[in-house]
Amino acid sequence: MDRVRELTAKDLRNWKMIQRFQDALAPVAAKARLHRTFSDRRRELDYSSYLSLFLFGLFNPVVESMRSLCAISGLEKVRQQVGCPKVSLGSFSEIQNVLDPDLLKQVFENLAGQTTESPKADPRLRHLNLIAQDGSLWSALPRMAWAEYGVGSKGQAHGVRLHLRFNILKDSPDDALVSRGKDCEAQAMRQMLLPGQTNVSDRYYGKDYRLFEEIDRTRAFFVFRISERAVINTQQELPLSPAECAAGVARHAWVRLGATEKLHTLVLRLVEVRRDGQHLLLVTNHRVEDVSAQLVSLIYRRRWSIELFFRWIKCIFGCRHFFAESAMGVALQIYLALIAALMLQLLVGQRPNKRSMELLQLYMMGWATADEVVALTQKQSAKKG
Repeated sequence: MDRVRELTAKDLRNWKMIQRFQDALAPVAAKARLHRTFSDRRRELDYSSYLSLFLFGLFNPVVESMRSLCAISGLEKVRQQVGCPKVSLGSFSEIQNVLDPDLLKQVFENLAGQTTESPKADPRLRHLNLIAQDGSLWSALPRMAWAEYGVGSKGQAHGVRLHLRFNILKDSPDDALVSRGKDCEAQAMRQMLLPGQTNVSDRYYGKDYRLFEEIDRTRAFFVFRISERAVINTQQELPLSPAECAAGVARHAWVRLGATEKLHTLVLRLVEVRRDGQHLLLVTNHRVEDVSAQLVSLIYRRRWSIELFFRWIKCIFGCRHFFAESAMGVALQIYLALIAALMLQLLVGQRPNKRSMELLQLYMMGWATADEVVALTQKQSAKKG
């Protein structure tokens, strides 16, 4: 298996975070229909400077609010690096309401297209386009009325939700949608489906039997976990190989799900796994010839990578609170966080862990040298290897 590309001090010195972001933003903005306010000669703060300041704030652990972000724009060194004038609270709030988040979504998609397969990708899965999908919830502030702050009387989720499609082989985000917390995750998957991809998701998605047929009609595939209480109508039992038994596969069969004939799903493969104290019921529309029962089990276990990414972006990157509070402002911040994750992965070759992330932030603040960052990154990579 190939080794992760090593970061060098020269790479880091040549990596200008803001400049790289602005370079990625420029061709997308050139084709976009921006709000007419950005062509007004009286405007001092343009969209590029605004977004660059926003991104700079996400990388800086000292900045915890929109007020503090606007305050640091008064520092000469910050203005030189970001290319913006001193920003007032009014200007910052106003721009988030006239700048379409789709602009950043396109930048994110372009960067996602530049990522390559992780050197640590399992070679047994390389013939598949594996996409894990899940949602992660951010709590909204009480004044963010559009997000319907709080928890409903029936326990439904409120706040802001990121619907993420995560490329398992690249170990990086592939597509994203930002919505209110209560919006349906299965519906988001319907909007984001692409032919040829294998969608990997947990029991929430496995409850929607209509989704199985819609994915199949899209000429896409799925590996979903289903509830242990699901009604299973067996069509044919399939034999298990010694390797599948050793991998914990307890049953392999063609089945239909649903309590009545009217509710029956299309014919699916059921793979039952009992391993390490876990009991998993997995269904897929892949042919046996293309994906064995053992691989179905392995694919679902790799779904955990999306959970690790959510933990990284919230706890290590530090995207826990919102600088902007409007629906468009929140979407801008989340897309910027995803862009930052991709930029770091393209630089380092993998997502930085907590120690490496801290040192990268210190480097950008001028407190750590490029050689020190590289030395720690290489040390952390050696430990993982």
